[in-house]
Amino acid sequence: MFEQGIINLTSWLGNVILPTLAGLCFAAAIYQFGKGKPAQSLVQGGFACLMCSGFVRLLETFSQQSGVNDPDRYWIAILTLVNWVGNVMLPLYGIFQVAAMVMHFAGLLERLTIGEAWVRNLLSAILAFSLSGVLRLTETLVKKGAAGLP
Repeated sequence: MFEQGIINLTSWLGNVILPTLAGLCFAAAIYQFGKGKPAQSLVQGGFACLMCSGFVRLLETFSQQSGVNDPDRYWIAILTLVNWVGNVMLPLYGIFQVAAMVMHFAGLLERLTIGEAWVRNLLSAILAFSLSGVLRLTETLVKKGAAGLP
């Protein structure tokens, strides 16, 4: 009974609370950035919430993969970690590197100063619309997932 309560608490924190806090941190960071105020700590807080959510969900998945007395439990956990790094983290890192390459190749950061008002406003708008789209997409996927498989 107590173990099931801990599992439910972990699931609630990892799937509901931490992603919600991350979204609020990112929204506050976009607002601060649009006003010309420092927003780096809010962005870092948002990514920390997402990272903690991912780790909590990862641990939850690891703990439910095999039985307590299964001798392959650690092997399955290591194999899952390798698959997660290879299938999730490395492609995401590659996307960030391609974006950085394009920005450096285009000389965007050399020609424009981020302190100029129009650049800051343009970036704030792009970030706000992007975050809104990601949240809507996530909401749609959650609704479709809650309905079950056809």
